[in-house]
Amino acid sequence: MFASTEYNNLLQRVIATQRFAVLATQENEQPYINLVAFAASDDLAFILFATDRNTRKYRNILQNEKVALLIDSRHNDASDFTDALAITALGLAGEITQNSGNKLITKYLNRHPSLSEFISRSETSIIRINVTEYIIARFDKLERIQMDKRH
Repeated sequence: MFASTEYNNLLQRVIATQRFAVLATQENEQPYINLVAFAASDDLAFILFATDRNTRKYRNILQNEKVALLIDSRHNDASDFTDALAITALGLAGEITQNSGNKLITKYLNRHPSLSEFISRSETSIIRINVTEYIIARFDKLERIQMDKRH
């Protein structure tokens, strides 16, 4: 990832400590958002979440693979104006097969063990976002990290 060490560290820290994110999909040129439980690969190139196949977000992803995911570090207090960080992950989403050897699924279940029954249902889809870019925003600063330009 090309970014200052400060922003790389912030990105790693926030993604490691937050368990939920806001997913944005699109339907008929109208944004649609949902809260999802997520896990990221160690290199942050992929983000995984689970959803029922009978949902609008699932149908939207089938129609348009471009998604955005917002992960933030707010605490809902005044210090958020200067200290909070908002990370937008832009990428392409698609369904992956559930096989027990998949390291991302194992990581997802380690992070969200209460979802193991949900994951095992036949109507549950595992969605992988191939992250193309992270946008890290602070109150007065912005940094972009292009994932395709990594070492």
